[in-house]
Amino acid sequence: MAEILDKAWKVQREIEDGVKHIGKGRYGRVLKMARKPTGEEYVKTNQITALGIILIGGLGFLIYWTFTYAAPMIGGFFR
Repeated sequence: MAEILDKAWKVQREIEDGVKHIGKGRYGRVLKMARKPTGEEYVKTNQITALGIILIGGLGFLIYWTFTYAAPMIGGFFR
């Protein structure tokens, strides 16, 4: 029984030692400054992300349409 407790305490100390250094590394200052966004910030982030998705999707559709429909029409003019 004592052997199991010793192993458990050893694991506990290893976990605590590993977690102790989280806020002191290269990213410690960033983690300390991080905070939960306000509702307004969250909505703005979602709007900007949605706009980016729509723009990239529209650009992809325009490229698809160009290669599918416009390229044969343009090629027909030069025959």
